[in-house]
Amino acid sequence: MAALQAALSAEHAAVYGYGVVGARTPAGPQRDAARAGYAAHQARRDALQRELDGAAATGTAAAAGYRLPFAVSDAAGAGQLAAHIETQLTAVWADAVAGTGGALRQTAATALRETALRAAQWGADLSALPGLPEQDAADGAGTTPGTSASASG
Repeated sequence: MAALQAALSAEHAAVYGYGVVGARTPAGPQRDAARAGYAAHQARRDALQRELDGAAATGTAAAAGYRLPFAVSDAAGAGQLAAHIETQLTAVWADAVAGTGGALRQTAATALRETALRAAQWGADLSALPGLPEQDAADGAGTTPGTSASASG
């Protein structure tokens, strides 16, 4: 349940953040994308709340307000905020995938996919595995025990 609580908290923050995004975007495709993101996060938040209610757990309440990671004064800043929100959510949902099983894992995987797609739509620079921390080549990323990352011939 901890992974779902964390996801619920993150979705509360996303709904708040998308309120700011929508307020700073002009009419047109960017505002339409902001509205779609806002609605998606509201729906995801509400579904999480129902899931927790069904498990007789009290869902984390939304905060009265949230601190933005940077000032948003125009459409460009709004787009950056939306990309930031979605990128942060990929990590939350990746943790939820790892911390759940069965139908909840499928729900978390779907949410991870959706947040990664929205992050890309907003111009975020995502890793090959959204939600997972980047590893340096020196850390042995992409190798298996007993192999080398370089090709030998």
